[in-house]
Formats: sequence, C-alpha cells, structure tokens
Amino acid sequence: QLQLVESGGGLVQDGGSLRLSCVASGFTLERYVIGWFRQAPGKEREGVSCISSVGRMTNYADSVKGRFTISRDNAKNMVYLQMNSLKPEDTAVYYCAARSQYISRCYLRSDDMDYWGKGALVTVSS
Repeated sequence: QLQLVESGGGLVQDGGSLRLSCVASGFTLERYVIGWFRQAPGKEREGVSCISSVGRMTNYADSVKGRFTISRDNAKNMVYLQMNSLKPEDTAVYYCAARSQYISRCYLRSDDMDYWGKGALVTVSS
C-alpha cells in the first residue's frame, strides 16, 4: 500500500504558527516532486507550495509567499510545511501530494500528482 499521511493540523490563533508533516510509506520520496494543496469549505482546491526532487527548488502561491516554507527530509521520507503568521483565510484541509519526477522545478498543479494524502485540518481563529 502506497500512502501519504499528513499530521500536525489543529487549531491556532490568528498570527500563530503551525507545522504540517507528511510521511510516505510504501515508496521513497527521494525522486518525487512534492506539493501541498488546500481546500476550504465551498472553495476549489488550490496549490499552496511545492518542492522539487532535484535541488529542492520551491514555489509558493502568492497568498502564502513569505509566510509558509516547504522543506523535505529524504532520509526520513518526510515533507514539511511551516506556516507562520497564519490568517483565518488559511483555514482549510491541507493535503500533501507526490509525483514521480526527477527534475529541478515544480508546479502548483494538482493534475500532475500521482499520490495524495487524506488531508489535515488547519483552523485559524480570530
């Protein structure tokens, strides 16, 4: 069974910080492009951030740029999303996703992803 499992979601106050984690099982993430996506109630899923398999190049949605940081630890088969200065509009279910691709770039396009986690809820109050 090939799985991605998110963790670290929860309730945080406006302006607070939270770190999401995503661990892969059944396969290694070393040669995968990884993306974080989110979906708020009544809204379509949107790309948040991604990180390439080669060189750890990153991209961010304009709405989170400067506040969120994506990183990966291939030895642990994990990916992280550090979220700072959280706003109520960041409230959503956050998903990690992976694509088997050995390249030095990434795109915030869900169509490209091969594997998806079940999501972690992040709620920002006030």
